[in-house]
Amino acid sequence: MSSLPEESLRQLFEDARTPKFWSDKEVEPALLIQLYNLVKLAPTSGNCQPARFAFLTHVVSKEKLRSALSGGNVDNALNAPVVVIVAHDPLFYEELPKLYPQTELRSWYAEDIPFAEETAFRNSTLQGGYLILAARALGLDVWPMSGFDNSMVDTLFFEDQGWHSNFLICLGYAKKDQQSERLPRLEFQDACLML
Repeated sequence: MSSLPEESLRQLFEDARTPKFWSDKEVEPALLIQLYNLVKLAPTSGNCQPARFAFLTHVVSKEKLRSALSGGNVDNALNAPVVVIVAHDPLFYEELPKLYPQTELRSWYAEDIPFAEETAFRNSTLQGGYLILAARALGLDVWPMSGFDNSMVDTLFFEDQGWHSNFLICLGYAKKDQQSERLPRLEFQDACLML
């Protein structure tokens, strides 16, 4: 496998910023389907794919989210064209006979609920990270956020499914003339070990 061109790396990492303000440009439903179809291809442990995504695109759906948001996140989330609730299905292992048919993995999780919960949370977080990069690759700007009441979101949106929210990702197209400077990042020697 060869490395991506420098231009692609800049789009994914170097030039990407969390937007300060959103443009009015709509995110087409077909683009969200394309986005998920990329995310689903990325690896998870045992191909467990526990993440579930709720794409809030309608003003009514986003307004329903208002009461669960921290005060500082209300404007950013409600003005975004799309808010994605990254969640996980605690019963993800029921899909494993289909997703990993070569080995019987379902019982590993069904018989060890703490292990299942840990696996679901870790891998849904990973899948949310894939969604961020896939969205940038498709030309979308991204604002990941915590700062909301998870249990309220679960009650408001997932009562029928039993899913558990993890974090939010706002998607859209930033107003390019109002982008912020990147905040400092730790250097390699401050964050890494070579052992």
